[in-house]
Amino acid sequence: MKQPPTAPSRRALLLAAASAPFLARGGALAQDGSTAPRPFRVDVPQATIDRILTRVREARWPARLDANDWRYGANWDYMKSLAQYWTEKFDWRKAEANLNRYPQFVTRLGDYDIHFYHVRGRGTKPMPLILTHGWPGSTFEFLEAIGPLTDPASFGGSPDDAFDVVIPSLPGFGFSSKPKGRPIGVPTTSALWNRLMTAELGYTRYGAQGGDIGSAVTAQLAGRFPERLIGAHFNGIPLLGPPPPEAEQSDEEKAWSKKLAEFTATERDYFGEQQHKPQTIGFSLADSPLGTAAWIVEKLKGWSDSDREGEPAFSMDQVLTDVMIYLVTDSIDTSAWFYRGFVDDRPTPGAGSPPRIPVPTAKVSLPKESPALDPPQSLIARYYNLVRYTRLPRGGHFAFWEQPAAMVADVRAFFRTLRG
Repeated sequence: MKQPPTAPSRRALLLAAASAPFLARGGALAQDGSTAPRPFRVDVPQATIDRILTRVREARWPARLDANDWRYGANWDYMKSLAQYWTEKFDWRKAEANLNRYPQFVTRLGDYDIHFYHVRGRGTKPMPLILTHGWPGSTFEFLEAIGPLTDPASFGGSPDDAFDVVIPSLPGFGFSSKPKGRPIGVPTTSALWNRLMTAELGYTRYGAQGGDIGSAVTAQLAGRFPERLIGAHFNGIPLLGPPPPEAEQSDEEKAWSKKLAEFTATERDYFGEQQHKPQTIGFSLADSPLGTAAWIVEKLKGWSDSDREGEPAFSMDQVLTDVMIYLVTDSIDTSAWFYRGFVDDRPTPGAGSPPRIPVPTAKVSLPKESPALDPPQSLIARYYNLVRYTRLPRGGHFAFWEQPAAMVADVRAFFRTLRG
């Protein structure tokens, strides 16, 4: 991917110190060895696109199990239609232009080149907000929310609700660099994110939002850096400890525990493979665009709240944009490493999250979210300072992608109460 060679001007760098109270004066230039952010645009060589499309055209297809639904995994008929659309109609250059609508940067943080969107808010004191994606998503999930979050007045809102939005690609995902030879996980990533927001971008305090892997990163930000966090907003949320013994559980908690056990038994096979044997699944997927698409698409269908018969909640253009981000960056294998990072990347003693997070917390519950990330309100309140809880009538695991307007509205309402 090509990046413009010119560095930002001194004036552009100093803009980061211009909007107190959320920015630290003179904080735009880091003193810890990180480099100034450099502008970035997605610009994939045509040879890379051609290679991927050739592999899709020449793919050897598995035998078809006789089912019109998704009970056996990725639906054969849907995948056939997707592959035909991919090779005959999908326009990566159009998708690329869409990804380039907002300013992107890359900066060196320790051992990593971190890619991120950074879009300044238009309003009276924009609040810094970092949003973190998960797997098999990407920064693409948040694209339709950037405008309403940064420029609310242009979308029927109040300029008082404006945010400075930062959306990084996780290490080993998308346009960020990959770990070298060993997995990393949430502890390393949360430290990188705090460094990005404070030492690199100069914010003294900021809000955080996340789901899926992003929920674990957001929880660690709130637990490890509470003095930096204005508030933490979640769509999926991880419990920081076990639920109470069954005899002490409410009826709602018992129903949730049963639903969680059923989900774990039928829907967590991918998690075990990616966490325990990431190198094996890497060999299976890295050289197969069609295999990568099937591995991702099955989750986009199973975890989204779709009213499309036999299809995910997303158009084929949306599906293929997300899939292609993994393919053009050769990151489907290293994205799986992050799951091993849940085991191998442990915080140093005393650096982990506390038993209960004191930072003001909001949770949005969506009907098709994984039960593992949608515990009852009573259990969330045991481990978080829960000050807002919202149930949406529609939506699933990919909250901002599926329900951008509703998610933007909830983020605005939550942080409105926390603005100084």
